[in-house]
Amino acid sequence: MKTRENLVRLKQFQVNDKRRQLMQLDMMIAEFERMANELEVQVAAEEKKAGITDINHFAYPTFARAARLRHDNLKNSQQDLLQQRAMAESILAEAEAELSKAEALESRDAKTREADTGMRSAMIG
Repeated sequence: MKTRENLVRLKQFQVNDKRRQLMQLDMMIAEFERMANELEVQVAAEEKKAGITDINHFAYPTFARAARLRHDNLKNSQQDLLQQRAMAESILAEAEAELSKAEALESRDAKTREADTGMRSAMIG
């Protein structure tokens, strides 16, 4: 019966690990969003300063072009992280289901042990 207790602890550890991974993905997504917003502000300020908003114009500011490229890369990375998050959510759901099964088995085993102990004490007493 000890193995069931270990199984429950293992499943709890796995669920906690998946939740931690999900939180890390959320933090990274939020950080990328914050950085992208800052870059948008910087690009707008640079375009306003130069008076040129057409990225194809020959005098378009180099900093604005680089910041725009970085912004686009951050947005692409954010989309990738959102896909990873969706995958992590499904893995977490599976881990939680496995944990509930393991807990149910442990509960059933505990009841069986209690019944066995009760029958033994009745036989002895």
